[in-house]
Amino acid sequence: MRHLSRLAVGGIVIALLTAAWPGSAAAESTAQDVAYGVGSVTTTLVYAPIKASFCLLGAVTSGFTLPFGGPRTAEKVASTACGGTWVVTPAALKGREPIHFVGGGAGEPSGRAAARR
Repeated sequence: MRHLSRLAVGGIVIALLTAAWPGSAAAESTAQDVAYGVGSVTTTLVYAPIKASFCLLGAVTSGFTLPFGGPRTAEKVASTACGGTWVVTPAALKGREPIHFVGGGAGEPSGRAAARR
């Protein structure tokens, strides 16, 4: 485990140094892509367990909802908790695509659009 941490830190340092290194525009683009890729993996490694915990909590809550609200309500609770973004992509880090922690049910909007209703 310790070796893996050192390897990850080393990869991040190399990616950041490569991104800061002066060179041609093509080299900068490649270095930026590498840096965003490393950032995407690192962020996903932190984000995914938190998202999985939230999904698990939503599944448990859905089970408690079933006897009182029925199967439709239980499905909405589960799909809201487990829907949304699971992987943080480089495009999301660049701000080109949104990250939705919670998701809507089938055909339902999620996030801010659902809050405006």
